[in-house]
Amino acid sequence: MVDLSQYLPILLFLAVALGLSAAFVGLPMLVGRLTGAHNPYPDKLAEYECGFPAFEDPRNQFDVRFYLVAILFIVFDLEAAFLYPWAVSVFELGWTAWISMMVFIAELALGLAYAWKVGALEWE
Repeated sequence: MVDLSQYLPILLFLAVALGLSAAFVGLPMLVGRLTGAHNPYPDKLAEYECGFPAFEDPRNQFDVRFYLVAILFIVFDLEAAFLYPWAVSVFELGWTAWISMMVFIAELALGLAYAWKVGALEWE
């Protein structure tokens, strides 16, 4: 028989987290409605970009290369985040850590070579 009372702290934590999340989302909207800050008018609802009206349709699709460059940036940013702690402790961790990091860097290098080959880094 499983003792479910051990899960009570987790359920309380989830209840508090959901309650606080709902409060942080709902209370500002409610206060805005009650205090009159919610007053839409055409100038307030108009889109603007850098202080002037948009000159193109705001629903234009972005080129997929924009997203590929963003994903590549995130991947190599994460590489830097993993590489520094590894470099600090590599001598204490031994050959296993060194080999696993070399495999990780090789995978990233293959991914970069593939992105370069298919033209993900070329911009028109």
